[in-house]
Amino acid sequence: MSDYIVSARKYRPQTFDTVVGQEHITTTLKNAIKNHHLAHAYLFCGPRGVGKTTCARILAKTINCESPTADVEACGTCSTCTSFRDNTSFNVFELDAASNNSVEDIRELTNQVRFAPQHGKYKIYIIDEVHMLSASAFNAFLKTLEEPPPYAIFILATTEKHKILPTILSRCQIFDFKRITTNDIVDHLAGIAAKESMIANEAALHVIAQKSEGCMRDALSMLDRIASFTNGMLTYANTMEHLNLLDADFYFRLTDAMLAQDVSTVLLQFDAALERGFEGDVIITGLAENFRNLMLCKDARMAKLLDVPNDLKPLYHEKANQAPPSFIISALNVLNDCELNYKSATNKRLHVELALIRLCYLLQFTKPGSGMQVAEAGEKKNSDTVAPPPQPSYQAPVAREAEATYNSAPAPQPAPAPPPPPAPVQAPAPRPAQVMQQSAPVHEPVIPHSAPAPPQASPVPPVPQAAPAPAPPQASPAPASRKVSMGLLNNLDSEISAAASRQQGPVEIAYEPALAVFEAFKEQLKAADKTMLYAQFNLVKFEVHPPDEVRIITPSELTDTYIKELRNQIIDFYYTTARMKVRLTTVIVEEKTAEDEGTRVLSKSEMFEAMAAVNPNLAKLRAGLGMQIEY
Repeated sequence: MSDYIVSARKYRPQTFDTVVGQEHITTTLKNAIKNHHLAHAYLFCGPRGVGKTTCARILAKTINCESPTADVEACGTCSTCTSFRDNTSFNVFELDAASNNSVEDIRELTNQVRFAPQHGKYKIYIIDEVHMLSASAFNAFLKTLEEPPPYAIFILATTEKHKILPTILSRCQIFDFKRITTNDIVDHLAGIAAKESMIANEAALHVIAQKSEGCMRDALSMLDRIASFTNGMLTYANTMEHLNLLDADFYFRLTDAMLAQDVSTVLLQFDAALERGFEGDVIITGLAENFRNLMLCKDARMAKLLDVPNDLKPLYHEKANQAPPSFIISALNVLNDCELNYKSATNKRLHVELALIRLCYLLQFTKPGSGMQVAEAGEKKNSDTVAPPPQPSYQAPVAREAEATYNSAPAPQPAPAPPPPPAPVQAPAPRPAQVMQQSAPVHEPVIPHSAPAPPQASPVPPVPQAAPAPAPPQASPAPASRKVSMGLLNNLDSEISAAASRQQGPVEIAYEPALAVFEAFKEQLKAADKTMLYAQFNLVKFEVHPPDEVRIITPSELTDTYIKELRNQIIDFYYTTARMKVRLTTVIVEEKTAEDEGTRVLSKSEMFEAMAAVNPNLAKLRAGLGMQIEY
């Protein structure tokens, strides 16, 4: 028979100092032992494999030790410690609540509690997986747990604290164990590997620690398995191969292909991963983790959040410099949507492939160092509405004939005059060009800064209209040219002032235009066959409160809900239709009707008064006969 013992049992902590990652609990327990402040019941709860049962055994051994050390640890040499190590102690009882969960088992336990310990100070009862006890067993255990003998200490351990009755929780001191960090697991595995004469790469140990998800027992089991697979030579490659994980190089190749917009390479890499047995959701999750690491590398303050092997950190920083931040954030959004909808997708492979194709072309819609180009295009569209309409003839001076025609076309005069000679037209012509050059920085989307284009490339709208007609009469050439230039200046000044006024703040809106826009929105709902919404909108009342508030008064909460759901659409409709920036608010004013108020029963005197109001002779008859109303 082999003497081999798995690492999880062989290297199980025997003292408080050897417990990994639970210093907040071991320190508390040591101070309680030192100050003689031991409770009669403890509850250790937390994830699996973090040291709950181990700490319970260490606590049981330490409080019964005959000669504890100066730092409150069990000596390991006295008779009590020796019997505990050999599993022959009569003062420590371990009970598995998963298989002993009936009332009879708890009754047997309470009968044992009545007897004092034969050797040592305390009798310790360790009940593992205590949440598996039945409700009747919990109730049978209440009295003993609340008032045990002074020599009895109960230590309960569970992974599901929420399943324990509140009456049990209130009788225990609760210690919450946390998951062991990746760095603590790596350091512990490195020490064990050195003791076992293994050659373990730090990156390989880091992968094992990440895969264990904070569970030391799982990490030690994986270490034993990979050591047997690699004959004690743990490297990053064979560790990833044995654990059937996709390494960082795979995700780096995918990221490089996405940045190069190489759809074929991305889909081939995805197909190769599927042939290796990986599911699509695993690939999406790993790719999202890769993009998250790239995002963390963008800021030095977030470097501590990067949970990757130290050998890979320089490579992550290098790849992060190649990917724009906007691309990384947009890619995370696409991957998150893909992961959320993966389970409901019928064709899961196509679902993942579509997400990867979107990532390949995502760079076309993002701008390095900023947001989306789509948003930028929207801003340009808005700026086009503010700037004057494009008139290419306003740029640098064009041919003399075209300019003379343009100057003469829009300015007819009642009195005929000889056509203007071409010489005076050249003098004021540079003036519009200078004005446009000064205003070009304000309206960059409309007026380019390039050199003047040739006449055939610049469309001159008025030329076809002026061709069949004779030269319009003008008073003199110089005043006509000056009138056109002043018109250009006035148009530019009005547009610039209008844009400035829109940037300054909200413009006061009037009732009639605002109501017209609201009615247009209602008609749009009607045209879209949204009859229910249209009916609800007909029930509201419309008010305008300067400078920019549009208040909708609704008769019920249902109508108010419909208005609030379409609030953003109504605000956008106001801006796109009439350039009104409004604040939309709603107020519920319930109208009371006669049916709501109900019909009140009249008294006899009120009935008589109502009848006398209709027929005054009744009052005379009552007064003449001296009659009284019976109540």
